[in-house]
Amino acid sequence: MIKNLVISALGNDKPGIVNELSKAILDQGGNISESRMTVLGGEFAMMLLVTGNQECIDNILSKLEATGEQLNLTLIAKETQAQETDQKRLPYQVTVVSMDHPGIVHNISDFLSSRSLNIEEIETKTYPAAHTGTAMFSLEMTISVPADSSVKTLRDEFIVFCDDLNLDASLESKR
Repeated sequence: MIKNLVISALGNDKPGIVNELSKAILDQGGNISESRMTVLGGEFAMMLLVTGNQECIDNILSKLEATGEQLNLTLIAKETQAQETDQKRLPYQVTVVSMDHPGIVHNISDFLSSRSLNIEEIETKTYPAAHTGTAMFSLEMTISVPADSSVKTLRDEFIVFCDDLNLDASLESKR
């Protein structure tokens, strides 16, 4: 029976971290089936979904602390179940761009959670605007929307909400 393990890794960025961590997982018979990695500031951050049989997962867990020390990473792991797919929810892409200011992520997530919409993925960035150097903010997220929802109403409310906050935004189907 295939088991699932989520591993979070955090540490100082340096070349070879992904190679070393993936080898440690492979050496225990684990398979990385999903992953996200980024460098934030000078820190390496990675989330992995590892699959394997129970013995493999147990071996990874028993060696987790030693692997973290060897790689100079903080490793946290949690066993999980396979994600159940809900055919009654559809993926939508939210995109927001604006001048950077505090509260954008909270405002958007509050709007979505007040409508019981789930955020599946999110990525945000700040960058200097061309020519002026003004601090800009961009957000891309995938949300799941109930299939029986009025997407037109949701989109209209979202655009008005974002316009009131001076955010350039869109909400489009991912399919």
